[in-house]
Amino acid sequence: DETTVSVVGRFTRIGLLVVGALILLEALGIPLAGLVAFGGGGAIVMGIAAQQLLANWFGGLMIFLDKPFKLGDWIQSPDKNIEGKVTRIGWRTTKVMSLDNRPLYIPNSFFNQIVIVNPQRMTHRHIDTTIGIRYDDAHLLKDLIKSIEAMLRQDQNIDQREGVMVHLINFAPSSLDININCFTRATVNPHWRDVQQDVFFKVIDIVQEHKAQFAYPTVTTHIPEKVFTQGDLRT
Repeated sequence: DETTVSVVGRFTRIGLLVVGALILLEALGIPLAGLVAFGGGGAIVMGIAAQQLLANWFGGLMIFLDKPFKLGDWIQSPDKNIEGKVTRIGWRTTKVMSLDNRPLYIPNSFFNQIVIVNPQRMTHRHIDTTIGIRYDDAHLLKDLIKSIEAMLRQDQNIDQREGVMVHLINFAPSSLDININCFTRATVNPHWRDVQQDVFFKVIDIVQEHKAQFAYPTVTTHIPEKVFTQGDLRT
């Protein structure tokens, strides 16, 4: 794991530097007891002066211990406008490369305050879409819904253990709405898009096979009949 190697390497370098400095001071005859006492007081002062720096340092340590993500993971935050690939986890900041290749340098302490979504650790991806069918095709809906559900249950890319649901869910102003809900085995975004696209194409074919049509927004205006007299026409 590249992240673990990096963090362990940093701590090893710091440990070696500290031990080397102590050995050098001992060799020079500098009393370590007084130095340790002075260092304790200095550490308190430094801690107060560099609270944010220490918060970021401990934030980086928590990233290493909790492992919400690692180098190379694609992460998202629904709380903030953060989405991209993790390219570096530093002492103070984490570098995230966004969709448009803009580097985002995020303080490590920030990750203790926001929700992080790591899509690469998903077990399934969700397909949840709704199609609208004309009211004129209401008599075809039962067979249409059964055919769509049968197609999904035969698709090897759909995980049947997660449930397949196809139902009439709404009487919209211009359509009868059918909701299609299932989960794919594919989790990587390009592969998932291919699977979803294949499902959508199959749904289109099924609708056409049943001689039904997709609905589009329409408005029907009813004009009541009126008997016009000769006087009305003159007016």
